[in-house]
Amino acid sequence: MAFEQRRGRDRLSIIAEILEIAKEGTVKTQIMGRANLSFTNVNDYLNFLLGRRMLEKVSKKEKEIYTTTSTGIEFLQVYHELRDIMKKEEQHERVENQRKTRLTKSRVE
Repeated sequence: MAFEQRRGRDRLSIIAEILEIAKEGTVKTQIMGRANLSFTNVNDYLNFLLGRRMLEKVSKKEKEIYTTTSTGIEFLQVYHELRDIMKKEEQHERVENQRKTRLTKSRVE
């Protein structure tokens, strides 16, 4: 599957974004626009998510509506928890590096 990987976004973040967009139910063009994906890429992602039962597709009034399933919601919860852990770890590393830099500077002076 040829997923688009734009600068600053990886596959998991794009998947999470699509699942967030589809929580209340939406059409493909809205997902495409709000997630800033090409037609080809949005189709790849939608097929991937449908195949893993993270999204469901229902026809309503001649429109195909995509909605995040309970499996998709579980994915989002775990994704956000992991993202928060990673952010905390990055913050901790940044603070630790700043502390080391201050110690090194004070020893030099």
